Amino acid sequence: MTEFKVAIIQYAPVHLDLGACISRAEKAIEEAAGNGARLIVFGETWFSGYPAWLDYCSNVAFWDHPPMKKIFSRMLDNSLQKNSSELEGLKKLAGKNKVGLVIGANETDPETAKGTIFNTIFTINEKGELVNHHRKLVPTFTEKLLYHHGDGHGLRSSMLNNVSVSSSVCWEHWMPLTRQALHNSGEQIHIALWPRVHEMHQIASRQYAFEGRCFVLAAGQMFHSRDTPKELEKSPGLIRKDEWILNGGSCVIGPDGFYVVEPAWDEETIIYADLDLDLVKEESLNLDVSGHYQRNDVFNLQVNTDRRD
Repeated sequence: MTEFKVAIIQYAPVHLDLGACISRAEKAIEEAAGNGARLIVFGETWFSGYPAWLDYCSNVAFWDHPPMKKIFSRMLDNSLQKNSSELEGLKKLAGKNKVGLVIGANETDPETAKGTIFNTIFTINEKGELVNHHRKLVPTFTEKLLYHHGDGHGLRSSMLNNVSVSSSVCWEHWMPLTRQALHNSGEQIHIALWPRVHEMHQIASRQYAFEGRCFVLAAGQMFHSRDTPKELEKSPGLIRKDEWILNGGSCVIGPDGFYVVEPAWDEETIIYADLDLDLVKEESLNLDVSGHYQRNDVFNLQVNTDRRD
């Protein structure tokens, strides 16, 4: 049995405050690494927070709306950049603790699109090297107000502590060719980042594990109603209750599609699991969609991995 310990950080980020997110992440990484985790995951746009308010504040789509302009400006200022000191700090922390990091982020790229935000996954190996940089292919519904289209540059697996790890964001898990591209990359562990891993997201994550014959770490976000941006306090749709809007649901799924760790709801916590990587090979006996259950003589998948500027 080849065991590999993983951790999902189901802590709420400090919404729209990148510096505070970095500080909270550093403590969580040190704690998880101290408990033996060799791969640590932060959820969708954890740096610096998923814009859950898009779906319950009815004035976010008003044309030329001053409150949304201010929020967007703050998102830009608190987004993570590839060549930033903040990301360099996370890379050094990964190297120091010899852990792989898979982190979701609001990303800006001032060299190519200074006023544009991407929904991004940064993958850092145990040497502190950035080994993959994926931007979500298609923003989902209301996300289109904030995020730009990504590209296929990050549709691949990376080696983290000698384990092949892939990742994708939210509704990319319902894009069949995206899944196949990652299956073809030889993933042993797949990271599925979601705002909240509700029932349909649980189904998609479990289906991904069964189809890909890989472990899936489904990471959900925590977002409290009190973290709604102050500019939206007068929104007619504002939820004024003291409650979690995004309440986690993070879980770990085996390559047979069954839970290794059941979903965790309504709490800030770190989810740990010891994965028996031999199960990836064992479950490939009857299904291997990139091997003996694939027909390359019938189907030909070509992926454009160029970075789109």
